Amino acid sequence: MNRYERPVVGLLRRAFKSSIPGYLTLLLGLASVGLVFGYASDSMYGVSHGINLIAYWHVPMAVVGGIALTITFLGCVLYLVTATRFWEQLAHASGEIGFVFVTLTLVTGSVWGRVIWNTWWDWSDIRLVTFLFIWFIYAGYLIIYSGAGGSGSVSRLASVYGVVGFITVPISYVSTRLWTARLHSPSVGNPDTEATITASVLLISIVAVLLLYVYLLGSRVRVRELSARVDSLKGRTATETHKPLGDD
Repeated sequence: MNRYERPVVGLLRRAFKSSIPGYLTLLLGLASVGLVFGYASDSMYGVSHGINLIAYWHVPMAVVGGIALTITFLGCVLYLVTATRFWEQLAHASGEIGFVFVTLTLVTGSVWGRVIWNTWWDWSDIRLVTFLFIWFIYAGYLIIYSGAGGSGSVSRLASVYGVVGFITVPISYVSTRLWTARLHSPSVGNPDTEATITASVLLISIVAVLLLYVYLLGSRVRVRELSARVDSLKGRTATETHKPLGDD
């Protein structure tokens, strides 16, 4: 680790050990639940139905999932450039959480769409298809990484894959503006959209999910660092155990 990385990594480690994100996650999470069920509009796309309330978590999970995969991309780049293990651990931890959020986005979107659009899935919708590509790409990243087993070459391969595969993320998020969307029309900056969502509640939910991501990321990074230390101690113990008596 070079002298430029050391203060940044130290700051991140201290932030990950803080209990503040956990308390804020609980506070904003409760606020989100209370506002969604007690204040938010359940009328969207010309339909008033309780299922529309799922949008207040579907959209935040999609947004924060994209942020998580962006962090994975940056971590992979930094690991390839510096070979510092912390960036690899950060990238993988963020990829795990991002993959979970992407999965939940697809599931909640299908449940929502079944009521609003009368279909679980529509292969002609560009947002759905490109988001599914993201799911497959990062499933592949996690599978490749799981085979690393401490191997530097496999870790670098997974990082290269994480860098190249990231191109699917921005493509999916701008897809509804690049191509005609059958179901998902742009809602931000689009005065013609049929979706009417309570912006203040959506913002609080986004912050709540973002804080949840930060909390989970810190927990996963700490677990991975602890696991790496345990493996290192096991390797050192095994080496000392098998050392010839004459070496002393």
